Parts: sequence; C-alpha cells; structure tokens
Amino acid sequence: MVKIIMHGCNGRMGQVITGITANDPEAEIVAGIDVVDCRDNGYPVFTDIDDCDVKADVIIDFAAAAAVDKLLDYGVRTQTPIVLCTTGLSDEQLAKVKECSEKVAILKSANMSLGINTLMKLLKDAAKVFSPAGYDVEIVEKHHNQKVDAPSGTALALADSINEACGEQYEYVYDRSQVRKKRDKRELGISAVRGGTIVGEHEVIFAGIDEVIEFKHTAYSKSVFAKGAVEAGKFLKGKAAGMYDMADVIG
Repeated sequence: MVKIIMHGCNGRMGQVITGITANDPEAEIVAGIDVVDCRDNGYPVFTDIDDCDVKADVIIDFAAAAAVDKLLDYGVRTQTPIVLCTTGLSDEQLAKVKECSEKVAILKSANMSLGINTLMKLLKDAAKVFSPAGYDVEIVEKHHNQKVDAPSGTALALADSINEACGEQYEYVYDRSQVRKKRDKRELGISAVRGGTIVGEHEVIFAGIDEVIEFKHTAYSKSVFAKGAVEAGKFLKGKAAGMYDMADVIG
C-alpha cells in the first residue's frame, strides 16, 4: 500500500485522483493539501502544507505554480518523494526543482499519461527508421478552446523525442503562412487546433513516398493523467534522491 499526500486535493485533478485511489487496493490518500477546505474527502485536509503532520510515502502534486516552492521545501524537510505535475513553473522554480532533487526523489514529466509516454518511446524507434529514409515528420495536436498555450507541452515533448533520436537535426516550424517555399527536409511541423471540449489529441505523421504512417493518442478524460500520476507515485515510493520521469515508470 502506497500512502499518498494529495497536494491540490480539492482541485479538478485532485478530485479525480481521490476517486481513482478509492478503488485502488495498492494506493491510499492519507492527507490532502489545499488552500480551500470545502468538502469531505475521507482524509484530513490541511490549508497550509507546513501544518501537515501525516506521514506518507509520496506526494502527488496537481496544484498551482505559486505553491510549488513550499511543496519542495516540505518534501526535502520530511524526505517525502514528490510527483510534480504542476506546470508553468518559472526558471527559478525549475532550478529549485533540480537542486531539491539532489536531496529527495522528484518525478517530473510533461505529460503523466502512460499512453503518451509509451508513444514517446515508440516514436524514438520509428524515427530511427523513417528519418534516414527521408520521411517528412508532422505533429498535429488538438485541445479544448480554453487552452491558452500553443503548441501543447506534450506536442513539444513528442517532437523532442523524435529530434533526440535523430541527433537533434530537426528545426520546429509552427507557421508556414509567411514563407512561400517548399518544405525543407529538416523541418518538423507542429500544428495546433483549439475547439470545443477536446481533452487532448496528438497525431504524429511520418509521410514518405506513396505511404503514410500515423501514431495517434486520444485522451477522452483527464483520468488518464490521474492514473499515470498514481502509477508514478507507486514507482517513486522508496526511491533514492534524483530526477525521474515517466519513462522510468514504464521502463
């Protein structure tokens, strides 16, 4: 049984994870942290993480960037590993994450989905075959109309996986409307679509002469990210200090 502190327990993702762990015999939330204590979660909730005196094996974080500094300090002080899912961290905070990882285990990933992270692994193998053969690479990502950033962090992570496998030879291109010329063989196109309530869809296209190979991942709800975070928490239990990511979880 992995004992979890849920950081941001009353937020949308915190509540999804609360529901998932309630039906998981291998995981249990023993305490929650949230600035708003507005519901009965079945475990104690602290509005200040420094007041939390409940021992746990790991902290799962889906809160706000402003709360990450105190979270990192708490993790180091109590030697509790952290699954860090909050995005939008500043350069200073990212530097602090790296510094703290020398003292406690921290897992950070651009996307917590097991499917996306398995896809990244598959793309590295595919790119080593298709790139030398001259196939063009394109990524199309789709999200709901409330998402403010484009392209998505996941699309960039997929592109980085391909580029890493190919010796960093690709240049990312986000807009071709201002340049009238043929596609360069060393460009990797990334397109963003925003509309409706699309949770998240990512398609990677390898286009060659007379054939097209497509890899696609569709998230139908945020539970795929929550499930991945819980699996990451199970993995991180008892791990030595250091930086980890979802690639470590899926092996």
